[in-house]
Amino acid sequence: MGTFDIVILVLGIFIVWYFINIYNQLILYQSRVKNAFAQIEVQLKRRYDLIPNLVETAKAYLKHEKETLEAVIQARNEAMSGLQRAGVDPTNAAAMQQLGSAESGLTGALGKLSMVMEAYPDLKADATMMQLSSELTHTENKVSFARQAFNDSVLLFNTYMHSFPQQIIASRFGFTKDAAFLEMEDHEAIQAAPTVSFSS
Repeated sequence: MGTFDIVILVLGIFIVWYFINIYNQLILYQSRVKNAFAQIEVQLKRRYDLIPNLVETAKAYLKHEKETLEAVIQARNEAMSGLQRAGVDPTNAAAMQQLGSAESGLTGALGKLSMVMEAYPDLKADATMMQLSSELTHTENKVSFARQAFNDSVLLFNTYMHSFPQQIIASRFGFTKDAAFLEMEDHEAIQAAPTVSFSS
């Protein structure tokens, strides 16, 4: 075996090793997306578990607000269904969009419940309600952080998959779909700044 043959063999081994490394990186980044989604899933399930307790506590005070309470429970159930579908394949764009829409709906329903609760001082002062509200707020903050980590993982995976020469290996081994970001609309009421006037 001549020097040229050895160089070709070493070069061939290097190329094969390089392509294997790219494939392994694709698997790693895809796994990070799935793991990041699992963190969101944990926090969303905690959120969904808190909501029925919140509604049950509010029922005693909000007897005339049945429609609002039912809307919260319905929105929670839709969000749970969306989470289950997205959990099957966190890289599925349609499932992720559906979850984002359901979560936005739930956030809107909880916002309406919060506004209704403002009219009931006894409810706001209830120890159980204060604890549940505090836990829900804490959980929603964790959801926000987990969603940011998930979206960062999605960005890294998609960028790596579309870079050259990774794109060649990605398309060859079925990495053809971008992972989808989890986007939720902000339903918090945006209040106009108060008008300040100084009369002379």
